[in-house]
Amino acid sequence: MSELKGMAYLRRRLESKRVRVLTRYKYYEMKNGVKYFQTVIPAEFLWMAQTLGWCGKAADALADRLAFREFREDSFDLYPIFQMNNADVLFDSAVLSALISSCCFIYISPDKGGYPRMQVIDGSNATGIMDPITGLLTEGYAVIDRDEHGRPKTEAYFTVEQTEYYQNGQRFHVDMNPAPWPLLVPIVHRPDAKRPFGHSRISRACMGLQQGALRTLLRSEVSAEFYSFPQKYVTGTDPDAEELDKWRATVASILRFDKDEAGDAPKLGQFTQQSMSPYTEQLRTFAALFAGETGLTLDDLGFVTDNPSSAEAIKASHENLRLAARKAQRTFGSGFLNVGYLAACVRDQFPYQRSQIYMTKPVWEPVFEPDAAMLSGIGDGAAKINQAVPGYFGKNNMRDLTGIDPE
Repeated sequence: MSELKGMAYLRRRLESKRVRVLTRYKYYEMKNGVKYFQTVIPAEFLWMAQTLGWCGKAADALADRLAFREFREDSFDLYPIFQMNNADVLFDSAVLSALISSCCFIYISPDKGGYPRMQVIDGSNATGIMDPITGLLTEGYAVIDRDEHGRPKTEAYFTVEQTEYYQNGQRFHVDMNPAPWPLLVPIVHRPDAKRPFGHSRISRACMGLQQGALRTLLRSEVSAEFYSFPQKYVTGTDPDAEELDKWRATVASILRFDKDEAGDAPKLGQFTQQSMSPYTEQLRTFAALFAGETGLTLDDLGFVTDNPSSAEAIKASHENLRLAARKAQRTFGSGFLNVGYLAACVRDQFPYQRSQIYMTKPVWEPVFEPDAAMLSGIGDGAAKINQAVPGYFGKNNMRDLTGIDPE
């Protein structure tokens, strides 16, 4: 392995990336502010807070379709380790965190009995130096706990030899590492050669389009005030007459205006009422752009269109989402396999080689659950294929297609 960078270097690196991750969490949690144009929107309307959950929907729509099932050919009994660590929550938490921040980390530590414990750490609290071949870290750093001001309170530094724990900057505990890699494992979404720590599901385009939609909502709220109470005017009034009560003139159903000494009476008028249609169309345009960016449909974003008639039609309308889910399954599966491999080393207190688990395969539930018509089609197709190639379809690959556990 290469020379270690050190804990101080990793701490600085984390602080430089932390702001980007927290920004995406703000968009996911709908706590982001609206970047409005102060010269256009009156100051008295700027207090109105507008929120949209589109970025959260983009992450949740993909995360909800990624359900990890098991490891196949699990000769090292990796999956029971996850089951002992609340697997239902662990997998879902890691997947969602990785989609939001481009990567998350699972750190492994032995309990009092020496059995491996697992904890998910989001991308704003951990970092490391990645080995480009295995996807494991050569060294890692994580903030386990922060104080009320966001300053690191409990930190951990991971190396091949040991895991060092620090409290308020002072080392207070050390765990020896039986595994041949540090016990901090990255779970990465869409990595590539330039960005090995991946790409966030909440991209810059998603944030920009949501900002445009928020400004449209804010403008429509401002215009709604004038839409609800159209502006009226009065001409021909006596300059010396008593000033008209604006509120009473707005809500009253009948107004009385007397003639002056010359017999002339004021003339009433109303400006053309503003239409809300342009804002609706503009918001729909932003929704269409956002849907194209994330593989969603306008129905997913709240714009009702023709309802699909079958599971096949729903699947076809979400083709880009299906492809994104299959890509995420491959990268996340590799990360979970690395976690299980190092956890087995901790459990058995033996430095297994990573090549020993090459036959183990992560298995996921189907991205789209089949309906009755689709099940019938799968059954007919499997029967015909098995006639041509006996035994081609069996219990395992039918489970992969249907997601239904055999009795």
